[in-house]
Amino acid sequence: MVVIFGLGNVGNEYANTYHNAGFIFVDNFAKKHNLVFSKTKYNGMLAEGVINGEKVMLVKPTTLMNLSGKCVAEYVRKFKLDLKNILVVYDDIDILCGTYRLRKSGSAGTHNGMRNIIQELNSENFARLRIGIGLKPEFMNLANYVLGKISNENKSKMENLFDSTNEILEQFVMFKDVEKIHLK
Repeated sequence: MVVIFGLGNVGNEYANTYHNAGFIFVDNFAKKHNLVFSKTKYNGMLAEGVINGEKVMLVKPTTLMNLSGKCVAEYVRKFKLDLKNILVVYDDIDILCGTYRLRKSGSAGTHNGMRNIIQELNSENFARLRIGIGLKPEFMNLANYVLGKISNENKSKMENLFDSTNEILEQFVMFKDVEKIHLK
């Protein structure tokens, strides 16, 4: 079984904000595969299905972003998941908007949600797909930027990534190894 976590904050006030990029990209993947977030379990909204013959769970933590690790760790424990079978999708201010980075492991960088996941799992050894949201403008503080609404220009840049990120997630489901993922 593969579990893909999309990070964000629950609530209308957070919809279409930069910090909800994980939710946005996992929602898009769910839509492509006709999966519906129909229940809440272990502090996460859950969509389940089979993709390319593999059982897949898509999870959006219902904790606030900075406590995402509580949800991720619960799923890992309850389903006895090997960390190689999970992938976390989240926003990254250190990457240009309209780009992404796929990594097999690594630090949390400046992302508090990832920091909490690493702390709760006591490991950095799980895959992550970092969605670039761009550097914050000089005049804004970080919280106001990441919790701000996505501009139309940046929304378009992010939507241009949907085909690539969907293919990445599909290949992760098949291979469970980011080093085997190759986009066409």
